[in-house]
Amino acid sequence: MSDDPAAGKVDARPTVYVETSVISYLAARPSGDLVTRANQKVTADWWAVRGRFQPVISQLVLDEITRGDASYAVQRHALVRTLPLLDITDEVDALAEALLRKASLPSKASSDAVHVAVAALNGIDLLVTWNLKHIANAVIRKRLEGICRNEGFDPPGICTPAELLEE
Repeated sequence: MSDDPAAGKVDARPTVYVETSVISYLAARPSGDLVTRANQKVTADWWAVRGRFQPVISQLVLDEITRGDASYAVQRHALVRTLPLLDITDEVDALAEALLRKASLPSKASSDAVHVAVAALNGIDLLVTWNLKHIANAVIRKRLEGICRNEGFDPPGICTPAELLEE
């Protein structure tokens, strides 16, 4: 029998896949656009309480955050360096291809489909993103969820950081 009082306890916190746009908002200089600046503030507020969740990322997130201005890339990497990393497998690639094709997404959205596929294949509860065009879009979200289910996987709940803030 273990002396660790936490041994055998299941972590009841929801798992959340943190998509690249969230990390980018956290490390970006404050935007001059009022809506984007408000979203940056909401993102920082959510990040401050992320301990309510079990955040995870994938290798794709690491790859994407290294692009662009090197000093901001260093900041982005520092934000995620301790988060568990999910693998991108052949199964992920196959589901991402199905999502891309069956949801009628443009080829430029292939990485967006991979984010959803990684989360679905790993049984992640939530996917948090600011990508309102190809992921957190009411019409596309419904398609993505249906495709995941038809392929035999529970889709993650797709949301923005604003939707994860509790009063």
